[in-house]
Amino acid sequence: QVQLVESGGGLVQAGGSLRLSCAASGRTFSRYAAGWFRQTPGKEREFVGAISRTGGGAVYSDSVKGRFTISRDNAKNTVYLQMNSLKPEDTAVYYCATSPKWIPSVVQEFDYWGQGTQVTVSS
Repeated sequence: QVQLVESGGGLVQAGGSLRLSCAASGRTFSRYAAGWFRQTPGKEREFVGAISRTGGGAVYSDSVKGRFTISRDNAKNTVYLQMNSLKPEDTAVYYCATSPKWIPSVVQEFDYWGQGTQVTVSS
C-alpha cells in the first residue's frame, strides 16, 4: 500500500521560509515523479510544482517560480518543497503526490496523494 506523509507545515510571517517534506513508502519511489499541490477552502487544488523521478527536471507554477524549489532524495524516499519569500496568498493546505509521468503538471496525472499539511502565512 502506497503511503505519502507530509510534514513541516506551520505558521510563518510573510517573507519567511518553510520546508515541507513528503515521505513515501509502499512503492519504488525513484520510479515516479513527485509533485506538490495546494488548496484553500472552496477552491480547486492548485499545481505548485513537480520533479522528475531522477530529480533532473522540475516545473513550477508561475505563482511560485523563483520562490519555491522542489528537490528529492531517493535514498530517503522523500521529496521536499523549500518555500522562500512566503506571502499571505501562499496560505493553503499543501499536498504531495506521485505520478508515473515524466514531469506531470495536472491533478489527473497523479495517482497517490498525501493527507496534506497546513501552511499559514501571516501578514
